Amino acid sequence: MEFFISAAHADAGAASPISSIIMLVGFVAIFYFLLIRPQQKRAKEHKNLLAELSMGDEVTLAGGMLGRVTKVTDEFLVLEISKDVSIKVQKAAVTAVLPKGTLKAVDAE
Repeated sequence: MEFFISAAHADAGAASPISSIIMLVGFVAIFYFLLIRPQQKRAKEHKNLLAELSMGDEVTLAGGMLGRVTKVTDEFLVLEISKDVSIKVQKAAVTAVLPKGTLKAVDAE
C-alpha cells in the first residue's frame, strides 16, 4: 500500500500540535477582546452611572420614559414624570442621565 501514497503526502495532512494551540489561544483572545471586554466595560460604566445618581438629575429609563429624580434609595428611585405625578422605579432601569433642561425642552415641543 505504500506505493500508492508517498510519505510526503501522508505527513502533509497532520497539523502540528503547536499550531493548534496557537490557533486556540488566538480564538480565545479574539473572543475576549471583541465580546467579553466591551461588555464588562459597559457594565462598569452603568454601575458608575447608577452610583452617581442624585436628586434633580434628569434621566431616561429602559422603556423610553423621561423623568426627574426626586428621591434616591439603594435600589429604587422616585421619578417625577409630570407635574404632581411620581413613580417608583428600580435603579437598574435607568439607561442615561440627560443634560439639565432636557425635560423643559421636550415639554415645550
